[in-house]
Amino acid sequence: MPGHDIIVIGASAGGVEALREIIKGLPADIPAAVFVVLHLPSDATSVLPSILERAGQLPAHHPKDREAIESGRIYVAKPDCHLLIKRGYVRLVRGPKENSARPAVDPLFRTAARYYSNRVVGVVLSGALDDGTSGLIAIKSRGGIAVVQEPDDALYSGMPRSALENTEVDYCLPASDIAALLTRLANEQVEWEEGQTMNDDMEKELDTAEFDLEAIKDNDRPGVPSRYTCPECHGVLFEIDEESLLRFRCRVGHAYSAETLLSEQSEALEAALWAALRSLEENVALTKRLAHRMRERGNLRSAKRFDNNAENLEHRVGLIRKVLIGQPVTERPQADESRNSESSEVAEEAT
Repeated sequence: MPGHDIIVIGASAGGVEALREIIKGLPADIPAAVFVVLHLPSDATSVLPSILERAGQLPAHHPKDREAIESGRIYVAKPDCHLLIKRGYVRLVRGPKENSARPAVDPLFRTAARYYSNRVVGVVLSGALDDGTSGLIAIKSRGGIAVVQEPDDALYSGMPRSALENTEVDYCLPASDIAALLTRLANEQVEWEEGQTMNDDMEKELDTAEFDLEAIKDNDRPGVPSRYTCPECHGVLFEIDEESLLRFRCRVGHAYSAETLLSEQSEALEAALWAALRSLEENVALTKRLAHRMRERGNLRSAKRFDNNAENLEHRVGLIRKVLIGQPVTERPQADESRNSESSEVAEEAT
C-alpha cells in the first residue's frame, strides 16, 4: 500500500524561509513527491528551485508540462502558470487566476485531492489573506491530511489563521517541526481507493481551472449568481458557499475568496479615488485660469463665479485626499449656502 506520498505546499509572503526550514529536514529517500506553489508576480524570474536544492537533499526544479511524477523530487510552480496534478503526471496551464494569483495554491491542492484523495498531505505556510484554505477543504473532504504552520511562527499569519478558522486541521506546528511530520506520514501506509470521485461542483471548478472550454461554456455553474462583479473581467460572480468559507467564481473562471474579493474591491476603489482626484485637480486649475481671464477682461461677476467654483472643487479635492490618507472626513456646513449663492449670481448675470 502507498503512503501519504503526495505532499502539496502553498505559501505566499514570508513563505521562503518556512519552505527552506521544511525542505532542510526532509530525507533524500523520502517516499513522496513534493509540490510547491509560492505566489509570484507573472513577470518574475523564480530561483526558488535552486534555493530549495541548497537548503536540503532533494532535487528541485520547474517541471515541464506532462512531466511524470517521481518520489524524492520537488516540483516548483513557475511564474504565470498553475501547477496541477493529474494521475501520474503534472500539468502546467495558464488558466484563470485564482485570488488574483497565477500560480495559485488552491488549484494545486484541489487537483491533488481529485486524483490522490487520502494519499495527499496539504501544507499551508506563511502568507497574507486566505489562499490555500479552499484547497485544504478539498483535501480534507477526500480524506487527506491538513497541516498548517503555527500562525505565531509565520512572518504573515493570514493564510495559516484562515485555514485554522475554516478547516478541520490535523496538525498545527512551527515550520521547524513540519519536516519530521511529513517524513512520518510519507512512510505511513494508506488504504487508497482509486475509484473515488468528487462532487459535481468541485469537478466543474477543476475543469475551469484547467481552462476546459466545455466547462467554461456550461451554463450550469457552481454556486448562485451574486450582485458582485469580477475585478479581473467584470463579469458576474457566482457565489459558492463552501462549508464556513465564502468564495466567488466568474463565468470564465477567475476565482476569489470573500477576503481577497474585498481586498481587490478596496484596490479598485482607491484607483477610482486617485483618478477622481486627478480630474478634480485639473478642473480646479482650469477654473482658476478662467477666473483670471475674466478679471483681466474686467468681467468681475464671472470671475467671482469661477472663484466660487474653484473653491468648491478644492474642498472636494481636500475630502478625497483625506480619504486616501485615512484621515477623518467632515463636510463643511456652509457648502449648500455656497452653492445657493453661486446659483443666484449665475441667475442674476443671465438677466
